[in-house]
Amino acid sequence: MTIHFIGAGPGAPDLLTIRGRDLISSCPVCLYAGSLVHREILEFCPEGCRIIDTAPMSLDEIIAEMLKAHHAGEDVARLHSGDLSIWSAMGEQHRRLDQLGIPYTVTPGVPSFAAAAAALKTELTLPEVAQSVVLTRTSGRASAMPERERLASFAETGATLALHLSIHVLDRLVEELIPHYGADCPVAVAYRVSWPDERMIRGTLGTICARIGEDRPERTALILVGRVLDCDDFGNSALYDPGYQRRYRNRSEG
Repeated sequence: MTIHFIGAGPGAPDLLTIRGRDLISSCPVCLYAGSLVHREILEFCPEGCRIIDTAPMSLDEIIAEMLKAHHAGEDVARLHSGDLSIWSAMGEQHRRLDQLGIPYTVTPGVPSFAAAAAALKTELTLPEVAQSVVLTRTSGRASAMPERERLASFAETGATLALHLSIHVLDRLVEELIPHYGADCPVAVAYRVSWPDERMIRGTLGTICARIGEDRPERTALILVGRVLDCDDFGNSALYDPGYQRRYRNRSEG
């Protein structure tokens, strides 16, 4: 048997990868993060599938369910929201599975920052404006930030910021970022993108707190900061320039 870790994407069932869908439909056991994974995705589970919500469970309890399936020779679909490569708590599960000798695979999913950029119809890297995207967060109860990973250090680069799990400290973030980006720098707060109750609140570092007001989204909201969010004054990429010679465009001069 195998434990299949699957990125379930930002929410909408049709943003699940085909590979992820096929794996879900083939597994007699499904462990899913109930507080974050859209329940309609569970409709891909086969008839008779044992479906377990891991939201109220500890790591030991989750591993116990995986071990139970292992002894029964049953494949498991392990669903996490977004993509598994960031803030998924996948690493600690892998460590335990390695110790137990239980095989597993990993299938990527659409990350929340990519879903938010799509909803905004925005490219997060524009020529001569920003060519880097920083995915970061602030310290929380689940995991503290290393001392060397300071928001101010990232902000000094002027890169596009994708701030996860930080909406509860938005006021403090604004204070830290204004000296580096300016009060007029565009901001977008994306809440539950691709869900029926999706919200997108746009503003600037100087106005975003007032725009949100007291009806602030929950911790799952993503904060995007950067000049790319409202910019049409940028140069074209050389990629499609007629004079740009590359491997698949062997144009002869003249």
